[in-house]
Amino acid sequence: QVQLAESGGGLVQAGGSLRLSCAASGYTFSSYGMGWFRQAPGKAREFIASIKYSGGRTYYTDYADSAKGRFTISRDNAKNMAYLQMNSLKSEDTAVYYCARARTSTTSADEGLYDYWGQGTQVTVSS
Repeated sequence: QVQLAESGGGLVQAGGSLRLSCAASGYTFSSYGMGWFRQAPGKAREFIASIKYSGGRTYYTDYADSAKGRFTISRDNAKNMAYLQMNSLKSEDTAVYYCARARTSTTSADEGLYDYWGQGTQVTVSS
């Protein structure tokens, strides 16, 4: 069965960095887009970044405005892993971060187009 497991969250000071990992299993990883979302206390879950693999060395990425220039999404199809490198973290980045599998090879900022989700990993940024 499809499983996604995030790791790498923790407590970091503002301005610091974290790298989140998402281990995928139970399906052909390279055939599906992947996304990262987050949910802060009292707020709706929001899109952060997505990555689509188009064959060879071609990847397409998309970012929320809040992530552009600070976060980088990547994937390693050989290891069935997706990553989110987060730099210049701010207190407003504090949230539970989720990785998700898109329903198809493409990606979207619409969480309704993702069918499997990990359990989430907590990121806390202290100011």
